[in-house]
Amino acid sequence: MALITLYQMEHGLAFANDVANAAERPVMKPDRSREDWSPLADAELRTQPLDHLKYIPLFPSNPDSYISLGFNLREIIETSDAPAFGAVASNPTDAYGLQRAQFHIDLHLNENWQLFTQFEDVRAFDKTAVGPNDANRFDLRLAFIGYTQETDAGTFSARIGRQDFAFDLERFVSTRDGPNVRQSFDAIWAGWETETWRFYGLVSHPVQYRDDDPFDDQSSSDLRFSGARVERRLSPTTEASAYYALYQRNNANFLTASGEEERHVLNIRLAGTHGGFDWDAEAMGQVGQVGSADIVGWALGARTGYTFEGVIWSPRIGLQFDMASGDRDADDGTLGTFNPLFPNGFYFSLGGHTGYANLIHVKPSITVQPMDDLTLLAGVGLLWRQTTDDAVYTLPSVPVAGTAGGGNPWTGAYVQLRADYRFNRNLTGSVEAVHYQVGSTLRNAGGRDSNYVRAELKFAW
Repeated sequence: MALITLYQMEHGLAFANDVANAAERPVMKPDRSREDWSPLADAELRTQPLDHLKYIPLFPSNPDSYISLGFNLREIIETSDAPAFGAVASNPTDAYGLQRAQFHIDLHLNENWQLFTQFEDVRAFDKTAVGPNDANRFDLRLAFIGYTQETDAGTFSARIGRQDFAFDLERFVSTRDGPNVRQSFDAIWAGWETETWRFYGLVSHPVQYRDDDPFDDQSSSDLRFSGARVERRLSPTTEASAYYALYQRNNANFLTASGEEERHVLNIRLAGTHGGFDWDAEAMGQVGQVGSADIVGWALGARTGYTFEGVIWSPRIGLQFDMASGDRDADDGTLGTFNPLFPNGFYFSLGGHTGYANLIHVKPSITVQPMDDLTLLAGVGLLWRQTTDDAVYTLPSVPVAGTAGGGNPWTGAYVQLRADYRFNRNLTGSVEAVHYQVGSTLRNAGGRDSNYVRAELKFAW
């Protein structure tokens, strides 16, 4: 399964992200289930506090048989003076705290079999409107059995149970790390990997989150996501991928259609680096039906940049372009509104102002690195609607009332400032500020300019 973070794509490809594995001491990864602590079978490598809990041997004769414990903690202070642009009376100016605590037990019976379980407690403090993405008090986040078999021809892997999926830059299929509650799937997944090829498929029911009682999250046949994917390494720094997926949802509701949704998805992507240049381009087409309406939706996204290597602070000049279809005619029996599926909560910015539907988005940016552990980013986003017959959408795909069916294509502009700092191997922090200036369509619908600030600390053990 490909798990490629935004940082990794800006600093190297997924096929190259195993460099850290060459280090003698294991390292922590964004996907904690893919960590390998078997090197700590060598007592000389147990140099950090609590290393005896990172590697608990099961069978001394087999160093690949062990239990590893781990913990994640994320603390956030967040404020917004106009959630949803202030167009919804129930979302007033808000300042609040968010907390996500996760504990996992990683059991390796041998080099082939793994049982991974992660519990979480996710809370929102002093938040006016708490939704399913904000809080999930003590519950089961991940629990799966995994099998891996390496051969001379390649590696076969399979998982069954509650797990994560994230494709590429996570534009459309993500772990949803930006919001407080991440996205997981009850799924069967299997894949085959060689030096240059990856093939895998999945059948899943995305988990639907509730915060009424402990262990009340569940999935059901009301929402289904399945597909098959292929990846090809074209060169040491270039890769291509494509996948087909089937997205099915009962009781779907759009502005101009409702009913049972069956959406066939085809996605292609090309990404790479050369010299100081990096690029990532992705396109998705969607067809199917919602109720009696036909679906014809599409989207494309591209990120490119140039890093001035050897220059002080290693500046990177970046440009991002995104475009997603909207519905052009409410009465033609065709739904053109793009469905972003399971989008990332930080792809545009953490402010959540922009959903990936009915938009044209252009964002130049500059990133600098004054120190090895400090990264600074500044960007300006410019937004239009792809069609004025459809609404302005906020994250993930929520139409702003009063914006469909007229007005100006211009949606607005935002300025994003962000700083990321790594204190040590366990602790990182970030601060992000976004100012969004609305266009006339949003202003006429009751919206206003928005200021958003978020400070975040992440601890991993």
